[in-house]
This record gives sequence, structure tokens and C-alpha cells, in this order.
Amino acid sequence: MDVIGKIPVFDSIAVFREWRKEQTRQNKVVGFVPTMGALHDGHLELVKTAKKECDAVVVSIFVNPAQFAPHEDLDQYPRTFDTDYASLVSTNACAAILLPKVSEMYPVGISLDRSQQRGAFVEVQGLSHQMEGIPRPHFFRGVATVVTKLFNIVQPDRAFFGQKDAQQCVVLRAMIRDLLLPITMRSVPTCREADGMALSSRNRYLTPEMRKISTLLYRAITAAKKNIVEHKVQDREEILKPAYAIIEQVKQECKDQGLDFDIRLDYLSLVDVETLSELQVLGESQAAILSGAIYVGTTRLIDNVLINTEEL
Repeated sequence: MDVIGKIPVFDSIAVFREWRKEQTRQNKVVGFVPTMGALHDGHLELVKTAKKECDAVVVSIFVNPAQFAPHEDLDQYPRTFDTDYASLVSTNACAAILLPKVSEMYPVGISLDRSQQRGAFVEVQGLSHQMEGIPRPHFFRGVATVVTKLFNIVQPDRAFFGQKDAQQCVVLRAMIRDLLLPITMRSVPTCREADGMALSSRNRYLTPEMRKISTLLYRAITAAKKNIVEHKVQDREEILKPAYAIIEQVKQECKDQGLDFDIRLDYLSLVDVETLSELQVLGESQAAILSGAIYVGTTRLIDNVLINTEEL
């Protein structure tokens, strides 16, 4: 354990577990916010929310290799511990930081090539192959595995996740239920910039010109939601029509202006909130997730809005 300042930092699982035992002896309710670092205000809002509901809040910082494919940005993913630590201190809400080593989290090692991986993994069937699971078929297996490992280490009473990662929330809630984990899960609304842009660690990859353009995904999905809420549209094609139109318009504007990056739509999705099945017709009061992913240059951005529900 290192005590750099106000918050103890644990890079040893065994030493952390001694700290955790003390929280139990004091009958403290422990909250948990798992992160990959590169913290922004969205992460800090999770920590503050957790503190309102719990006596002690643990934040983990671990860039998980198992949720990256060989062609993805594991090596480029920002590691900013010093600024992350200062941000957590500023919340006055974090009791401990867990900073585990890859060698402890994956004792037999971890290859980015799934065919070469060895050891135990967790997979949530039926909820991991659609939406984000189409372009990233490895992703939710890696997420479910690392979160299970972190739950086993931290033993939280409550765990807090951001609704920006909507499918992740649905997958993890199902995992907690099906593995009979004694954990209450909370999903917290997405934090946004003043122009609606969802906060994300990957936003820092965007140039100022890219950042101006990047609100298009939020504008697209909110236009589709408006079709549902204000115009009572239920047909999928009609719901999504204004979203596709906005994206195509911005793509064309980028070309016309000769910008040195392009816009590429990965997908738009309208799914049932429990099954994540794509909906052709939305029921009048059916809870759903309206989501999408786009590339602005080489940076992939995701976002979503909820229909007929407030929390995942």
C-alpha cells in the first residue's frame, strides 16, 4: 500500500483485502466504482453518487487487456494516474484506490488474441453479441471477466456504473443476478458537456475541429427520441430516419469543407431494455435503449438515450 496523500493506494490484492476486512469490522457499507483511469467528470459523479449511498467508496483503476482486441488501442489508452489521483482527492468521496497489477489479475497471463487466452473467463450469453458486441465480439467477455474479478477483490455492497455504457449496464446487471452476487447495482445518468456531448476518456483524442463535429451522434439520437416522445412514432424505420439524415448531412458537410478526417457511422440501434433485441415496432410504453456509435476520424464514440425508463 502507498499513501501518497489523502487516499491510500493499493497495488497488492492481499494488502487491499486486509483494508477491506477492517471496513467489515466497522460495519461500513462499501461502494465500488470500477474504472480504467483517464478520469473525467462523469467518473467523479459516480464517486460522489456512491458516497451519498455508502460509508466508504473504493475506486479501481485498471486498463483491462481482456476487453481489447489485437487491433485496438490498448497501448494508446491514456494512463494518467497523477491527475486521476488529484481528481479523486478533490471529490472528498473516495476512501481507497485499487490499482491492481496485470500479473495478479491474470495469473497465467493474458493475450489479446482470444484464441491464445488461457484460464477462467465469464460470459453473459444472449446480451453480449448485439449492439457493441457486433464490431467488438470480444468486449463483453472481457468486461464481465474483469468486473467479476474486481467484485471478488472488493466485495462491495453496491457498485456504480455510468449509463453511457448502456449495454454494459444490462450485461453486468444480468451477471450479478445470474451469479447470485450479493451486490446492489446502480446505473447513473450520463454526464454531458453543455452542448450535449457525452463525457468519455476517448474525447481527448479529438482535435478542436473534430470536437465541434462530434455532437452529431447525440443530436441524431435525440432527434430520433423526439420522434417517439413528441410525434408518437412507433415504426423503427420512421423513428431512426431523422438520425440517419443528421449523420449524412454532417458527413457531406465535412467533405464539402475539405476536412482532413471523415465521419463513419458504425451503427444505430433501438432495442428492448431487458433482452437487447432489436425492435421493429416500439410498444407504446415499452422501455428501450436508442443508441449508436460513430467514428470521427479514427476515434470511436458511443452514446445512447433511454426510452420509457429512467435507469438501466
